[in-house]
Amino acid sequence: MLIDHLIYAHPDLDTAVDVIRRRFGVEAGGGGSHPGRGTHNKLLGLGSRTYLEVVAPDPGQPEPAAPRSYGVEGITQGGLVGWAVAVEDIEAARAYARSHGFDPGPVIDGHRKDPAGRLLRWRLTANAQVAGVIPFLIDWGDTRHPAVDAPSGLTLRSLWVEHPRPSEIQTALAALGADVEVRQAPQPALVAQVDGPAGVAELR
Repeated sequence: MLIDHLIYAHPDLDTAVDVIRRRFGVEAGGGGSHPGRGTHNKLLGLGSRTYLEVVAPDPGQPEPAAPRSYGVEGITQGGLVGWAVAVEDIEAARAYARSHGFDPGPVIDGHRKDPAGRLLRWRLTANAQVAGVIPFLIDWGDTRHPAVDAPSGLTLRSLWVEHPRPSEIQTALAALGADVEVRQAPQPALVAQVDGPAGVAELR
């Protein structure tokens, strides 16, 4: 399993960047706007092929026709709201998941421009629309991976899922190839341990 990225959503992008900087000692940068989806983001590298996406509603866009994706719709406070598993053949990975008891939804296309004006394209499964503790699948194809250009200095040490009924999501995690620990807890949550200039800290 390759964790592609974690999603930290917040009502305001600048505030979110400041929260992450104060907690981990590195400032998110790069990113861009998701046209038509009403969101924008900044990034932080967590490894050579893994990054943290800091995402929020984009006040520079009109209200989107559909609810904002990636767990952003209705967000009132910052937190980890979703994650993605990288695959090389998303249609095959989706078919495998469906045959093993979980349907992540149809494959949809995404795109944005980075600050240098380069167009990034990706394909992902539609369960990204709601995000949550169950990951979505993502395939970057020939696109330069965002982690390459994201500000560095952080390393993802571990990731686990908390849930009041772990057995309900274990089938989905296994079907998606998401080999992470599921811990019993009162509320669903994603929890990451991240190492950086400020030391090891928890993000949830």
